[in-house]
Amino acid sequence: MAITTGASRLGTSGFSETSPLELRPNWTAEEAKPVIQAVYRQVLGNDYLMASERLTSLESLLADRQLNVREFVRAVAKSDLYKQKFLYPHFQTRVIELNFKHLLGRAPYDEAEVIEHLDRYQTQGFEADIDSYIDSAEYDKSFGDAVVPYYRGFATQTGQKTVGFTRMFQLYRGYANSDRAQLGGASSRLASELARNGASAVISPGAGGFAYRPAERGVVPNRVFGSAVAGSSDRLYRIEVAGLNLPRYPKVRRINKEFIVPYDQLSSKLQQIQRTGGKVASVTLAQ
Repeated sequence: MAITTGASRLGTSGFSETSPLELRPNWTAEEAKPVIQAVYRQVLGNDYLMASERLTSLESLLADRQLNVREFVRAVAKSDLYKQKFLYPHFQTRVIELNFKHLLGRAPYDEAEVIEHLDRYQTQGFEADIDSYIDSAEYDKSFGDAVVPYYRGFATQTGQKTVGFTRMFQLYRGYANSDRAQLGGASSRLASELARNGASAVISPGAGGFAYRPAERGVVPNRVFGSAVAGSSDRLYRIEVAGLNLPRYPKVRRINKEFIVPYDQLSSKLQQIQRTGGKVASVTLAQ
């Protein structure tokens, strides 16, 4: 059953078209392989995993039926690999958001949930906080010992708050996106929304320039008058660009930027943006 009639537009069709993956009793090593891949994809936020990073000893324990799926998930979430990707580089509130997403398949419902995990993390440590997700009644009811966690936040179900659906789209940015490749970086996606107990609008991963985040102090005026260049077209367009490489060595930093160009220069400007690695978030008529 489709998650929503707009699943393909919202980027959730990959989940509506597949069933939760379960490892049934007396599994073989061959049957464990897709489960291992699914756990990596879910718990590591769809991040690219090199062969040298694989947790081969844990994989062997699962293949030999010495670990069940729940314990394999727990071990991956407590691993140095997980800590290097998500714990060390991020603010604590962002880590908690990701733990909810990776282990319970949903977004936090309210600020109290975040505070509870933040307090446990500070008083008992990271591993105790990971245990609190995996040993919870919610995890047990949703996944048990045999099912790989998945994004429950997109589905209507008993005990699932509606606000969780909209908030999932602040954490989930498309089936091909990685949690370490989002433009929001290490900062929290939900802190301000949870603090005011509000709900955000559902914005699809590729819609309306969502990938573009303007600077706090804008460098391009909201309104323009006349032509940008003498003799050029009267129609002026605003181009919002995400992830543009700065023209200097080394090319490490990537920025978001806005341009206002006349219509007859629009094509050449778009080509220039493409050459510098930028992604066009939107092209609109400048007012």
